[in-house]
Amino acid sequence: MNNSALVARLETNPGAIISLVAHLSVDQARWRPAPDKWSILEVVCHLVDEEREDFRTRLDLTLHQPGAPWPGIDPPGWVSERHYQERDFAESLQAFTEEREASLRWLQTLKSPAWDNRYEHPLLDTITAGDLLVSWVAHDFLHLRQLIGLHWQQTMDEAVGYSADYAGNW
Repeated sequence: MNNSALVARLETNPGAIISLVAHLSVDQARWRPAPDKWSILEVVCHLVDEEREDFRTRLDLTLHQPGAPWPGIDPPGWVSERHYQERDFAESLQAFTEEREASLRWLQTLKSPAWDNRYEHPLLDTITAGDLLVSWVAHDFLHLRQLIGLHWQQTMDEAVGYSADYAGNW
């Protein structure tokens, strides 16, 4: 595993995320393609909580206390429980940036991490610390793809009566 390359991606991905969303109005950030789909604001709030309560926390436990239970998380439930849609968009973007910076500072303190340390997950079987690092990077890319999809859907919603067929297949 090239952990340096993975950490470098964790360092650069926030720039891509911010560049996709920073220019949006509050209405655009809160727009949902359907009532049961997430808005861009909700995606950003999710990224904050995942940074704070999932990846960094669980990777730390797996590296330093591999037998310790992980704290519970409920990302789908948090969207409504934590009122993501009502949060301040600019503050949420800032919180994501700050949490990722904290994660990167923490990752830089790791000396010879035991990437093969294991956690026995009750639903997913064995997860190694290395699996968590790879999943953290993959999680960014999944949400970058989601943000791009939301932009595309919002553009199509705003372009009623016109076609994007000339652009190519989505």
